Amino acid sequence: MKLNKNLYIIGIGPGNLSDISRRAYQILKKVEVIVGYKKYIECIKELITEEQQIYISGMRKEKERVQKAIDYAKQGKKCALISSGDPGVYGMAGLALEMVEDQKINLKIDIVPGITAANAAAAVLGAPLMHDYTVISLSDILTPWNLIKKRLEAAAEADFITTLYNPRSSRRKKQLKKAREIFLEYRNPETPVGIVHSVGRDEEEVMITTLKKMPLEKVDMLTTVIIGNSQSYISNQKIITPRGYNI
Repeated sequence: MKLNKNLYIIGIGPGNLSDISRRAYQILKKVEVIVGYKKYIECIKELITEEQQIYISGMRKEKERVQKAIDYAKQGKKCALISSGDPGVYGMAGLALEMVEDQKINLKIDIVPGITAANAAAAVLGAPLMHDYTVISLSDILTPWNLIKKRLEAAAEADFITTLYNPRSSRRKKQLKKAREIFLEYRNPETPVGIVHSVGRDEEEVMITTLKKMPLEKVDMLTTVIIGNSQSYISNQKIITPRGYNI
């Protein structure tokens, strides 16, 4: 595979090499530099060669990582900037494109998609996303809580299957509780809820419960929560949302 771009923004999927795309795998084996959050670099450590340069940073250093990747690419190096899941879904693609535009840089960029946490979680839960669904992050670091609350209310009222990202942390414990309260205003308390911790990784944990019984304390920042719609049901320890076929 010949690399014809300077900057590759790559989705590594849920965090295991078996779920990474063939194109992402091939690019990561060939680039000169890989830039990423420390936990994501750890996920692909088996791919990294001694010849490759690695730049690692911690939480809330997204702009710093993007700038480093841009700088490497401007130097003519083949650089990969990695995101978990898909880089265009709460990932690094948007910020990278914005910063390249702001700096008026003529840079060849290739965005390589990956399996999102929503899709990976849905697969281990059964088939919960078989109809219209939405994805909402409960993190209020970049989005005001009042706006998040409006989106939750709209999704609940419109009967969307809803996937919650960043649902709960040691600092943010009230948001998930409020989200459940909002959905209970519009949904049956027995509505299926899937909780998947560290999807695709060795420490993966899967729980299927209901809106009424959802154990908030079992949820953290590494958890994906999927709330079914009014038609979703639980069968054989799987969540199924009917698409509408006559069976």
